[in-house]
Amino acid sequence: MRLGIAQRFALIFAAIGILASGFAGYYAYRASRVLLVRAAEARLLTATRVLMRQVTVAFDDSARNVKLLAGHPLALTALSTTEQHRSAAEDGLAVLFREMARTRPEMFQIRLIAAADHGRERVRIDRDDNGPIRIRDDELQEKGHLPYVYDTLRLPAGDLYLSRAFINRERGAHAGEGQPSLHMAAPIHDDRGKPVGAVVVNIDLAGIFHQLAIDLPDDVRLYLATDRGDFLLHPDLAQAFAFDKGKRALVQEQFPAAAALVDGQARDVVVSTEGPEPTRGVVATFIRETLSAPQREANFILGLSQSKATVLRESDDLGDAMLRIVVGVSILSAVLATLLARAVTGPLDQMVLAVQHFAATRAREPLPVSRRDEIGVLARSFDDMQQQIESQMETLQNKQRELDHLASHDALTGLPNRRVFLDRVEHALVRASRTELQLAILFIDLDHFKEINDSLGHAVGDTMLLAVADRLRATVRAADTVARMGGDEFIVLIEDVESATTASMVANKIIESLAVPVTYRDEQLAIGASIGIAIYPRDGLSTTEIVAAADQAMYRAKLGGRNRYCFATYPGDADTMPLGL
Repeated sequence: MRLGIAQRFALIFAAIGILASGFAGYYAYRASRVLLVRAAEARLLTATRVLMRQVTVAFDDSARNVKLLAGHPLALTALSTTEQHRSAAEDGLAVLFREMARTRPEMFQIRLIAAADHGRERVRIDRDDNGPIRIRDDELQEKGHLPYVYDTLRLPAGDLYLSRAFINRERGAHAGEGQPSLHMAAPIHDDRGKPVGAVVVNIDLAGIFHQLAIDLPDDVRLYLATDRGDFLLHPDLAQAFAFDKGKRALVQEQFPAAAALVDGQARDVVVSTEGPEPTRGVVATFIRETLSAPQREANFILGLSQSKATVLRESDDLGDAMLRIVVGVSILSAVLATLLARAVTGPLDQMVLAVQHFAATRAREPLPVSRRDEIGVLARSFDDMQQQIESQMETLQNKQRELDHLASHDALTGLPNRRVFLDRVEHALVRASRTELQLAILFIDLDHFKEINDSLGHAVGDTMLLAVADRLRATVRAADTVARMGGDEFIVLIEDVESATTASMVANKIIESLAVPVTYRDEQLAIGASIGIAIYPRDGLSTTEIVAAADQAMYRAKLGGRNRYCFATYPGDADTMPLGL
Protein backbone atom coordinates (compact mmCIF):
# COMPACT_ATOMS: atom_id res chain seq x y z
CA MET A 1 0.00 0.00 0.00
CA ARG A 2 1.45 3.28 -1.13
CA LEU A 3 1.31 6.25 1.22
CA GLY A 4 -0.09 9.46 -0.04
CA ILE A 5 1.62 12.81 0.27
CA ALA A 6 -0.38 13.70 3.35
CA GLN A 7 0.66 10.53 5.14
CA ARG A 8 4.27 10.98 4.09
CA PHE A 9 4.30 14.59 5.26
CA ALA A 10 2.59 13.49 8.45
CA LEU A 11 5.25 10.82 9.01
CA ILE A 12 8.04 13.25 8.17
CA PHE A 13 6.70 15.93 10.51
CA ALA A 14 6.03 13.34 13.21
CA ALA A 15 9.62 12.11 12.86
CA ILE A 16 10.88 15.68 12.98
CA GLY A 17 8.87 16.33 16.14
CA ILE A 18 10.15 13.17 17.80
CA LEU A 19 13.77 13.86 16.86
CA ALA A 20 13.57 17.51 17.84
CA SER A 21 12.08 16.79 21.25
CA GLY A 22 14.50 13.91 21.84
CA PHE A 23 17.51 16.01 20.79
CA ALA A 24 16.42 18.95 22.90
CA GLY A 25 15.86 16.73 25.94
CA TYR A 26 19.18 14.92 25.52
CA TYR A 27 21.10 18.16 24.94
CA ALA A 28 19.55 19.78 28.01
CA TYR A 29 20.25 16.65 30.06
CA ARG A 30 23.91 16.59 29.02
CA ALA A 31 24.23 20.33 29.60
CA SER A 32 22.73 20.03 33.08
CA ARG A 33 25.27 17.30 33.96
CA VAL A 34 28.15 19.47 32.78
CA LEU A 35 26.83 22.45 34.76
CA LEU A 36 26.38 20.37 37.92
CA VAL A 37 29.92 18.95 37.68
CA ARG A 38 31.40 22.41 37.12
CA ALA A 39 29.41 23.84 40.01
CA ALA A 40 30.56 20.97 42.25
CA GLU A 41 34.18 21.59 41.22
CA ALA A 42 33.88 25.31 42.03
CA ARG A 43 32.14 24.58 45.34
CA LEU A 44 34.75 22.01 46.40
CA LEU A 45 37.63 24.28 45.38
CA THR A 46 36.18 27.12 47.45
CA ALA A 47 35.61 24.81 50.42
CA THR A 48 39.17 23.47 50.10
CA ARG A 49 40.56 27.01 50.13
CA VAL A 50 38.47 27.85 53.18
CA LEU A 51 39.71 24.75 55.02
CA MET A 52 43.33 25.43 54.02
CA ARG A 53 42.97 28.96 55.33
CA GLN A 54 41.66 27.56 58.63
CA VAL A 55 44.67 25.21 58.78
CA THR A 56 47.17 28.04 58.22
CA VAL A 57 45.36 30.24 60.77
CA ALA A 58 45.53 27.40 63.34
CA PHE A 59 49.26 26.91 62.75
CA ASP A 60 49.91 30.67 62.82
CA ASP A 61 48.07 30.90 66.15
CA SER A 62 50.15 28.07 67.59
CA ALA A 63 53.37 29.67 66.30
CA ARG A 64 52.49 32.99 67.94
CA ASN A 65 51.75 31.24 71.23
CA VAL A 66 55.08 29.37 71.17
CA LYS A 67 56.98 32.64 70.56
CA LEU A 68 54.94 34.33 73.30
CA LEU A 69 55.90 31.63 75.82
CA ALA A 70 59.56 31.72 74.78
CA GLY A 71 59.64 35.50 75.21
CA HIS A 72 58.05 35.45 78.67
CA PRO A 73 60.43 36.74 81.40
CA LEU A 74 59.75 33.68 83.57
CA ALA A 75 61.20 31.42 80.85
CA LEU A 76 64.63 33.08 81.04
CA THR A 77 64.53 33.22 84.86
CA ALA A 78 63.69 29.50 85.05
CA LEU A 79 66.88 28.75 83.09
CA SER A 80 69.11 30.74 85.47
CA THR A 81 71.70 29.07 87.66
CA THR A 82 70.31 30.46 90.93
CA GLU A 83 68.22 27.69 92.49
CA GLN A 84 65.98 30.04 94.53
CA HIS A 85 65.00 32.20 91.55
CA ARG A 86 64.78 29.23 89.24
CA SER A 87 62.37 27.23 91.41
CA ALA A 88 59.90 30.09 91.77
CA ALA A 89 60.09 30.90 88.07
CA GLU A 90 59.53 27.24 87.14
CA ASP A 91 56.38 27.13 89.27
CA GLY A 92 55.06 30.33 87.72
CA LEU A 93 55.90 29.11 84.23
CA ALA A 94 54.17 25.79 84.93
CA VAL A 95 50.98 27.71 85.78
CA LEU A 96 51.28 29.67 82.53
CA PHE A 97 51.91 26.48 80.52
CA ARG A 98 48.93 24.76 82.14
CA GLU A 99 46.61 27.67 81.35
CA MET A 100 47.87 27.71 77.77
CA ALA A 101 47.21 23.95 77.47
CA ARG A 102 43.68 24.41 78.83
CA THR A 103 42.80 27.08 76.29
CA ARG A 104 44.65 25.44 73.37
CA PRO A 105 43.43 21.83 73.05
CA GLU A 106 45.67 21.30 70.01
CA MET A 107 48.74 21.36 72.30
CA PHE A 108 49.61 17.85 73.55
CA GLN A 109 52.69 18.93 75.45
CA ILE A 110 54.46 22.18 76.44
CA ARG A 111 58.06 22.03 77.69
CA LEU A 112 60.86 24.34 78.79
CA ILE A 113 64.14 22.60 77.88
CA ALA A 114 67.53 23.89 79.02
CA ALA A 115 70.54 24.02 76.72
CA ALA A 116 72.64 22.78 79.65
CA ASP A 117 72.49 19.35 81.32
CA HIS A 118 72.17 17.56 77.97
CA GLY A 119 68.93 19.34 77.20
CA ARG A 120 67.15 18.49 80.43
CA GLU A 121 63.46 19.36 80.72
CA ARG A 122 62.93 22.07 83.37
CA VAL A 123 59.16 22.58 83.11
CA ARG A 124 56.85 20.12 81.38
CA ILE A 125 53.07 20.08 81.02
CA ASP A 126 51.53 16.98 79.38
CA ARG A 127 47.93 16.31 78.45
CA ASP A 128 46.24 13.12 79.63
CA ASP A 129 42.60 11.96 79.73
CA ASN A 130 41.86 14.31 82.65
CA GLY A 131 43.49 17.42 81.19
CA PRO A 132 46.88 19.14 81.61
CA ILE A 133 49.27 17.68 84.23
CA ARG A 134 52.72 18.77 85.36
CA ILE A 135 55.63 16.30 85.11
CA ARG A 136 58.19 16.67 87.90
CA ASP A 137 61.56 15.51 89.19
CA ASP A 138 62.77 12.11 87.99
CA GLU A 139 60.17 11.94 85.20
CA LEU A 140 61.82 14.91 83.48
CA GLN A 141 64.02 13.70 80.61
CA GLU A 142 67.12 14.79 78.68
CA LYS A 143 66.29 15.79 75.10
CA GLY A 144 69.49 17.47 73.89
CA HIS A 145 70.12 14.70 71.31
CA LEU A 146 66.83 15.36 69.49
CA PRO A 147 66.66 17.70 66.46
CA TYR A 148 63.82 19.81 67.84
CA VAL A 149 66.24 20.83 70.62
CA TYR A 150 69.64 21.22 68.96
CA ASP A 151 68.18 22.67 65.72
CA THR A 152 66.13 25.17 67.72
CA LEU A 153 69.15 26.28 69.78
CA ARG A 154 70.92 27.20 66.54
CA LEU A 155 68.16 29.64 65.54
CA PRO A 156 68.38 33.39 66.16
CA ALA A 157 66.02 35.01 68.65
CA GLY A 158 62.47 35.36 67.35
CA ASP A 159 62.70 32.45 64.86
CA LEU A 160 60.62 29.28 65.03
CA TYR A 161 61.47 25.61 64.54
CA LEU A 162 58.85 23.52 62.71
CA SER A 163 59.24 19.76 62.29
CA ARG A 164 57.69 17.48 59.69
CA ALA A 165 54.57 15.54 60.60
CA PHE A 166 55.29 12.28 62.46
CA ILE A 167 53.79 9.65 64.77
CA ASN A 168 54.91 10.50 68.30
CA ARG A 169 57.02 7.62 69.70
CA GLU A 170 58.58 9.47 72.65
CA ARG A 171 58.39 7.63 75.97
CA GLY A 172 55.95 9.02 78.52
CA ALA A 173 54.16 11.43 76.16
CA HIS A 174 50.78 10.57 77.76
CA ALA A 175 47.90 11.57 75.45
CA GLY A 176 50.33 12.47 72.64
CA GLU A 177 51.98 9.04 72.48
CA GLY A 178 51.28 7.24 69.20
CA GLN A 179 49.38 10.24 67.78
CA PRO A 180 50.02 12.27 64.58
CA SER A 181 52.02 15.28 65.69
CA LEU A 182 54.55 17.94 64.81
CA HIS A 183 56.93 19.98 66.95
CA MET A 184 57.02 23.76 67.19
CA ALA A 185 59.85 25.32 69.17
CA ALA A 186 61.37 28.75 69.81
CA PRO A 187 64.83 29.49 71.29
CA ILE A 188 65.48 31.48 74.47
CA HIS A 189 68.55 33.73 74.60
CA ASP A 190 70.14 35.41 77.62
CA ASP A 191 71.15 39.08 77.80
CA ARG A 192 74.38 38.30 75.91
CA GLY A 193 72.53 36.65 73.05
CA LYS A 194 73.60 33.12 74.04
CA PRO A 195 70.97 30.35 73.59
CA VAL A 196 70.13 28.96 77.03
CA GLY A 197 67.06 26.88 76.25
CA ALA A 198 63.91 26.47 74.21
CA VAL A 199 60.13 26.24 74.55
CA VAL A 200 58.90 23.13 72.69
CA VAL A 201 55.21 22.45 71.95
CA ASN A 202 53.86 19.16 70.58
CA ILE A 203 50.93 19.94 68.22
CA ASP A 204 48.01 17.48 67.87
CA LEU A 205 47.50 17.14 64.09
CA ALA A 206 44.65 14.64 64.40
CA GLY A 207 42.69 16.99 66.65
CA ILE A 208 43.10 19.96 64.30
CA PHE A 209 41.90 18.07 61.25
CA HIS A 210 39.15 16.27 63.16
CA GLN A 211 37.64 19.70 63.89
CA LEU A 212 37.80 20.53 60.16
CA ALA A 213 36.09 17.28 59.15
CA ILE A 214 33.19 17.81 61.60
CA ASP A 215 31.67 20.63 59.52
CA LEU A 216 31.92 18.76 56.21
CA PRO A 217 28.86 17.07 54.67
CA ASP A 218 28.75 13.29 55.09
CA ASP A 219 29.38 12.66 51.39
CA VAL A 220 32.51 14.87 51.22
CA ARG A 221 35.85 13.20 51.96
CA LEU A 222 38.90 14.97 53.38
CA TYR A 223 42.53 14.26 52.41
CA LEU A 224 45.80 15.65 53.77
CA ALA A 225 49.24 14.76 52.40
CA THR A 226 52.85 15.87 52.79
CA ASP A 227 54.74 17.68 50.04
CA ARG A 228 55.99 14.25 48.92
CA GLY A 229 52.45 12.98 48.56
CA ASP A 230 52.31 10.70 51.62
CA PHE A 231 48.83 10.70 53.14
CA LEU A 232 48.51 12.11 56.67
CA LEU A 233 44.71 12.01 56.58
CA HIS A 234 42.61 9.68 54.42
CA PRO A 235 39.06 8.25 54.58
CA ASP A 236 40.74 4.83 54.66
CA LEU A 237 42.63 4.93 57.99
CA ALA A 238 45.06 2.26 56.77
CA GLN A 239 46.47 4.73 54.23
CA ALA A 240 47.01 7.56 56.74
CA PHE A 241 50.67 7.68 57.91
CA ALA A 242 51.38 4.54 55.91
CA PHE A 243 55.06 5.60 55.76
CA ASP A 244 55.23 5.12 59.53
CA LYS A 245 54.38 1.44 58.92
CA GLY A 246 57.02 0.95 56.23
CA LYS A 247 54.57 1.43 53.33
CA ARG A 248 53.74 4.25 50.92
CA ALA A 249 50.27 5.59 50.14
CA LEU A 250 50.64 8.54 47.77
CA VAL A 251 48.12 11.12 46.61
CA GLN A 252 49.67 11.20 43.12
CA GLU A 253 49.04 7.46 42.75
CA GLN A 254 45.35 7.66 43.64
CA PHE A 255 44.86 11.01 41.86
CA PRO A 256 47.47 11.33 39.08
CA ALA A 257 46.59 14.98 38.43
CA ALA A 258 47.89 15.79 41.93
CA ALA A 259 51.42 15.02 40.71
CA ALA A 260 51.58 18.66 39.56
CA LEU A 261 51.22 19.70 43.23
CA VAL A 262 53.91 17.30 44.42
CA ASP A 263 56.30 18.56 41.70
CA GLY A 264 55.55 22.18 42.62
CA GLN A 265 54.15 22.96 39.16
CA ALA A 266 50.73 24.07 40.46
CA ARG A 267 49.11 25.32 43.66
CA ASP A 268 45.69 23.75 43.06
CA VAL A 269 44.22 21.09 40.80
CA VAL A 270 40.68 19.97 39.98
CA VAL A 271 40.04 16.28 39.28
CA SER A 272 36.95 14.82 37.59
CA THR A 273 37.14 11.09 36.85
CA GLU A 274 34.84 8.33 35.62
CA GLY A 275 34.52 4.78 36.83
CA PRO A 276 34.29 3.06 40.24
CA GLU A 277 35.34 4.78 43.45
CA PRO A 278 37.50 5.58 45.39
CA THR A 279 40.04 6.82 42.83
CA ARG A 280 37.58 7.16 39.92
CA GLY A 281 34.07 8.43 39.54
CA VAL A 282 34.68 11.43 41.78
CA VAL A 283 34.98 15.20 41.66
CA ALA A 284 37.97 16.31 43.73
CA THR A 285 40.06 19.42 44.37
CA PHE A 286 43.53 19.67 45.94
CA ILE A 287 45.53 22.68 47.16
CA ARG A 288 49.21 22.91 48.12
CA GLU A 289 50.12 25.34 50.93
CA THR A 290 53.44 26.20 52.59
CA LEU A 291 54.05 26.76 56.31
CA SER A 292 57.42 28.52 56.48
CA ALA A 293 60.10 28.13 59.15
CA PRO A 294 63.80 29.08 58.97
CA GLN A 295 65.17 25.58 58.66
CA ARG A 296 62.65 24.22 56.15
CA GLU A 297 59.35 24.84 54.42
CA ALA A 298 56.58 22.50 55.53
CA ASN A 299 54.31 21.92 52.55
CA PHE A 300 50.89 20.30 52.87
CA ILE A 301 48.44 19.14 50.24
CA LEU A 302 44.78 19.40 51.29
CA GLY A 303 41.95 17.91 49.25
CA LEU A 304 38.22 17.29 49.21
CA SER A 305 36.34 14.82 47.06
CA GLN A 306 32.71 13.99 46.38
CA SER A 307 31.20 11.04 44.58
CA LYS A 308 30.15 11.94 41.05
CA ALA A 309 27.02 9.88 41.59
CA THR A 310 26.03 12.27 44.38
CA VAL A 311 26.84 15.31 42.25
CA LEU A 312 24.76 14.05 39.31
CA ARG A 313 21.83 12.65 41.31
CA GLU A 314 19.71 15.70 40.55
CA SER A 315 20.51 15.45 36.84
CA ASP A 316 19.39 11.79 36.84
CA ASP A 317 16.02 12.82 38.27
CA LEU A 318 15.84 15.55 35.66
CA GLY A 319 16.75 13.01 32.94
CA ASP A 320 13.88 10.72 33.97
CA ALA A 321 11.45 13.63 33.86
CA MET A 322 12.72 14.70 30.45
CA LEU A 323 12.50 11.14 29.15
CA ARG A 324 8.83 10.99 30.13
CA ILE A 325 8.30 14.37 28.49
CA VAL A 326 10.00 13.24 25.28
CA VAL A 327 7.97 10.03 25.13
CA GLY A 328 4.72 11.88 25.69
CA VAL A 329 5.58 14.52 23.12
CA SER A 330 6.58 11.88 20.58
CA ILE A 331 3.22 10.16 20.90
CA LEU A 332 1.40 13.46 20.57
CA SER A 333 3.50 14.41 17.54
CA ALA A 334 2.70 11.13 15.80
CA VAL A 335 -1.05 11.48 16.43
CA LEU A 336 -1.36 15.15 15.50
CA ALA A 337 1.31 15.42 12.77
CA THR A 338 -1.23 15.11 9.93
CA LEU A 339 -3.23 18.14 11.09
CA LEU A 340 -0.38 20.21 12.50
CA ALA A 341 2.49 19.51 10.08
CA ARG A 342 2.86 23.10 8.97
CA ALA A 343 2.34 24.50 12.48
CA VAL A 344 4.73 22.15 14.20
CA THR A 345 8.00 22.91 12.40
CA GLY A 346 8.25 26.56 13.43
CA PRO A 347 7.57 26.15 17.18
CA LEU A 348 9.83 23.10 17.39
CA ASP A 349 12.71 24.99 15.85
CA GLN A 350 12.04 27.83 18.25
CA MET A 351 12.17 25.46 21.21
CA VAL A 352 15.34 23.72 20.03
CA LEU A 353 17.09 27.07 19.69
CA ALA A 354 15.80 28.20 23.08
CA VAL A 355 17.07 25.03 24.78
CA GLN A 356 20.44 25.29 23.03
CA HIS A 357 20.77 28.92 24.01
CA PHE A 358 19.79 28.09 27.59
CA ALA A 359 22.33 25.27 27.78
CA ALA A 360 25.09 27.54 26.42
CA THR A 361 24.32 30.78 28.31
CA ARG A 362 21.61 29.88 30.89
CA ALA A 363 19.57 32.77 29.41
CA ARG A 364 15.94 31.90 28.76
CA GLU A 365 14.37 32.60 25.38
CA PRO A 366 10.62 33.02 24.78
CA LEU A 367 8.71 29.74 24.33
CA PRO A 368 5.18 29.31 22.91
CA VAL A 369 3.75 28.41 26.32
CA SER A 370 0.43 30.17 25.66
CA ARG A 371 -0.63 27.72 22.92
CA ARG A 372 -3.49 25.40 23.84
CA ASP A 373 -2.29 22.47 21.80
CA GLU A 374 0.44 19.85 22.06
CA ILE A 375 3.09 22.38 21.05
CA GLY A 376 2.10 24.42 24.09
CA VAL A 377 2.41 21.27 26.26
CA LEU A 378 5.91 20.72 24.91
CA ALA A 379 6.84 24.39 25.40
CA ARG A 380 5.57 24.39 28.99
CA SER A 381 7.45 21.16 29.66
CA PHE A 382 10.67 22.75 28.45
CA ASP A 383 9.87 25.85 30.48
CA ASP A 384 9.42 23.67 33.58
CA MET A 385 12.73 21.98 32.82
CA GLN A 386 14.47 25.38 32.58
CA GLN A 387 12.88 26.43 35.87
CA GLN A 388 14.16 23.23 37.51
CA ILE A 389 17.68 23.90 36.26
CA GLU A 390 17.51 27.54 37.36
CA SER A 391 16.26 26.44 40.76
CA GLN A 392 19.15 24.00 41.08
CA MET A 393 21.64 26.68 40.08
CA GLU A 394 20.10 29.11 42.58
CA THR A 395 20.46 26.45 45.28
CA LEU A 396 24.11 26.00 44.36
CA GLN A 397 24.68 29.77 44.45
CA ASN A 398 23.01 29.97 47.87
CA LYS A 399 25.32 27.23 49.12
CA GLN A 400 28.25 29.18 47.70
CA ARG A 401 27.15 32.29 49.57
CA GLU A 402 26.79 30.24 52.77
CA LEU A 403 30.36 28.97 52.32
CA ASP A 404 31.57 32.55 51.80
CA HIS A 405 29.76 33.63 55.00
CA LEU A 406 31.22 30.69 56.97
CA ALA A 407 34.68 31.66 55.74
CA SER A 408 34.36 35.16 57.22
CA HIS A 409 32.04 34.82 60.26
CA ASP A 410 31.85 32.79 63.44
CA ALA A 411 29.23 30.04 63.06
CA LEU A 412 27.78 30.44 66.57
CA THR A 413 27.65 34.19 67.24
CA GLY A 414 27.60 35.56 63.70
CA LEU A 415 30.45 37.90 64.59
CA PRO A 416 33.35 38.41 62.17
CA ASN A 417 36.05 35.77 62.62
CA ARG A 418 39.79 36.20 63.15
CA ARG A 419 40.60 36.47 59.43
CA VAL A 420 38.10 39.27 58.78
CA PHE A 421 39.08 41.09 61.97
CA LEU A 422 42.80 41.05 61.13
CA ASP A 423 42.00 42.31 57.64
CA ARG A 424 40.01 45.21 59.10
CA VAL A 425 42.84 46.01 61.50
CA GLU A 426 45.25 46.14 58.53
CA HIS A 427 43.00 48.68 56.77
CA ALA A 428 42.48 50.64 60.00
CA LEU A 429 46.25 50.86 60.54
CA VAL A 430 46.71 52.27 57.04
CA ARG A 431 44.02 54.91 57.70
CA ALA A 432 45.44 55.74 61.15
CA SER A 433 48.94 56.11 59.71
CA ARG A 434 47.65 58.43 56.97
CA THR A 435 45.49 60.56 59.29
CA GLU A 436 47.89 60.41 62.30
CA LEU A 437 45.07 59.22 64.56
CA GLN A 438 45.17 56.52 67.20
CA LEU A 439 43.24 53.26 67.38
CA ALA A 440 42.76 50.74 70.18
CA ILE A 441 42.56 46.96 70.35
CA LEU A 442 40.63 45.40 73.28
CA PHE A 443 41.41 41.70 73.77
CA ILE A 444 38.61 40.17 75.89
CA ASP A 445 38.77 36.82 77.69
CA LEU A 446 35.71 35.70 79.69
CA ASP A 447 36.24 34.91 83.37
CA HIS A 448 34.84 31.66 84.78
CA PHE A 449 33.34 30.66 81.42
CA LYS A 450 35.08 27.30 81.41
CA GLU A 451 33.59 26.38 84.81
CA ILE A 452 30.05 27.15 83.53
CA ASN A 453 30.67 25.35 80.24
CA ASP A 454 32.13 22.25 81.95
CA SER A 455 29.55 22.04 84.73
CA LEU A 456 26.33 22.94 82.85
CA GLY A 457 27.16 21.77 79.34
CA HIS A 458 27.97 23.21 75.94
CA ALA A 459 24.36 24.31 75.33
CA VAL A 460 24.60 26.68 78.28
CA GLY A 461 28.06 27.76 77.13
CA ASP A 462 26.68 28.57 73.69
CA THR A 463 23.88 30.60 75.27
CA MET A 464 26.45 32.54 77.30
CA LEU A 465 28.57 33.22 74.21
CA LEU A 466 25.53 34.48 72.27
CA ALA A 467 24.62 36.77 75.16
CA VAL A 468 28.19 38.10 75.33
CA ALA A 469 28.20 38.76 71.58
CA ASP A 470 24.89 40.66 71.78
CA ARG A 471 26.12 42.77 74.69
CA LEU A 472 29.40 43.59 72.97
CA ARG A 473 27.51 44.72 69.85
CA ALA A 474 25.27 46.92 72.01
CA THR A 475 28.17 48.39 74.00
CA VAL A 476 30.49 49.59 71.23
CA ARG A 477 29.80 52.02 68.42
CA ALA A 478 28.38 50.87 65.11
CA ALA A 479 31.65 51.90 63.45
CA ASP A 480 33.72 49.67 65.76
CA THR A 481 34.41 46.02 64.98
CA VAL A 482 33.63 43.16 67.39
CA ALA A 483 34.96 39.69 66.50
CA ARG A 484 35.23 36.28 68.09
CA MET A 485 38.79 34.95 68.12
CA GLY A 486 37.76 31.46 69.23
CA GLY A 487 36.62 29.74 72.44
CA ASP A 488 35.73 32.42 74.99
CA GLU A 489 38.00 35.08 73.47
CA PHE A 490 36.62 38.21 71.78
CA ILE A 491 38.36 41.26 70.39
CA VAL A 492 37.26 44.82 69.63
CA LEU A 493 38.75 47.37 67.21
CA ILE A 494 38.08 51.02 68.12
CA GLU A 495 39.15 53.59 65.54
CA ASP A 496 39.76 57.35 65.94
CA VAL A 497 40.74 57.06 69.62
CA GLU A 498 41.57 60.47 71.09
CA SER A 499 43.34 59.14 74.22
CA ALA A 500 43.79 56.09 76.43
CA THR A 501 40.83 57.38 78.49
CA THR A 502 38.50 56.66 75.56
CA ALA A 503 39.64 53.02 75.47
CA SER A 504 39.35 52.67 79.26
CA MET A 505 35.76 54.03 79.13
CA VAL A 506 34.83 51.41 76.55
CA ALA A 507 36.53 48.71 78.63
CA ASN A 508 34.59 49.80 81.72
CA LYS A 509 31.31 49.67 79.76
CA ILE A 510 32.11 46.16 78.54
CA ILE A 511 33.01 44.94 82.03
CA GLU A 512 29.80 46.49 83.45
CA SER A 513 27.71 44.95 80.67
CA LEU A 514 29.20 41.46 81.07
CA ALA A 515 28.89 41.63 84.87
CA VAL A 516 25.08 41.44 84.57
CA PRO A 517 24.09 37.75 85.05
CA VAL A 518 22.61 35.82 82.14
CA THR A 519 19.24 34.14 82.81
CA TYR A 520 19.10 30.50 81.72
CA ARG A 521 16.11 28.38 82.80
CA ASP A 522 15.45 30.47 85.95
CA GLU A 523 19.16 30.44 86.87
CA GLN A 524 21.33 33.55 87.05
CA LEU A 525 24.74 32.75 85.56
CA ALA A 526 27.45 35.31 86.25
CA ILE A 527 30.70 35.76 84.37
CA GLY A 528 33.16 38.59 84.04
CA ALA A 529 35.83 39.65 81.62
CA SER A 530 39.55 40.34 81.65
CA ILE A 531 40.52 42.89 79.01
CA GLY A 532 43.89 43.78 77.54
CA ILE A 533 44.17 47.16 75.78
CA ALA A 534 46.78 48.11 73.20
CA ILE A 535 46.97 51.58 71.59
CA TYR A 536 48.37 52.31 68.13
CA PRO A 537 51.04 53.53 67.56
CA ARG A 538 52.23 53.44 71.18
CA ASP A 539 52.07 49.65 71.60
CA GLY A 540 52.84 48.49 68.07
CA LEU A 541 52.97 49.51 64.44
CA SER A 542 51.77 46.31 62.79
CA THR A 543 48.71 44.11 63.20
CA THR A 544 50.78 41.31 64.74
CA GLU A 545 52.46 43.63 67.23
CA ILE A 546 49.39 45.46 68.45
CA VAL A 547 47.21 42.30 68.74
CA ALA A 548 50.02 40.50 70.59
CA ALA A 549 50.39 43.51 72.93
CA ALA A 550 46.66 43.43 73.72
CA ASP A 551 46.81 39.65 74.25
CA GLN A 552 49.69 39.98 76.70
CA ALA A 553 47.90 42.81 78.53
CA MET A 554 44.83 40.57 78.85
CA TYR A 555 46.93 37.86 80.53
CA ARG A 556 48.24 40.45 82.96
CA ALA A 557 44.66 41.45 83.74
CA LYS A 558 43.91 37.77 84.43
CA LEU A 559 46.88 37.48 86.75
CA GLY A 560 45.94 40.81 88.38
CA GLY A 561 42.66 39.46 89.71
CA ARG A 562 40.30 39.22 86.69
CA ASN A 563 37.20 41.35 85.98
CA ARG A 564 39.41 44.27 85.06
CA TYR A 565 41.34 45.75 82.20
CA CYS A 566 45.03 46.25 81.68
CA PHE A 567 46.91 48.51 79.26
CA ALA A 568 49.88 47.15 77.37
CA THR A 569 51.67 50.35 78.48
CA TYR A 570 49.89 52.80 80.78
CA PRO A 571 51.15 56.27 81.76
CA GLY A 572 49.99 55.95 85.40
CA ASP A 573 51.52 54.14 88.37
CA ALA A 574 49.72 50.90 87.61
CA ASP A 575 48.54 49.40 84.38
CA THR A 576 45.85 47.15 85.83
CA MET A 577 42.49 48.81 86.28
CA PRO A 578 39.58 47.11 88.10
CA LEU A 579 35.98 48.03 87.35
CA GLY A 580 35.17 51.67 88.02
CA LEU A 581 38.64 53.21 87.64
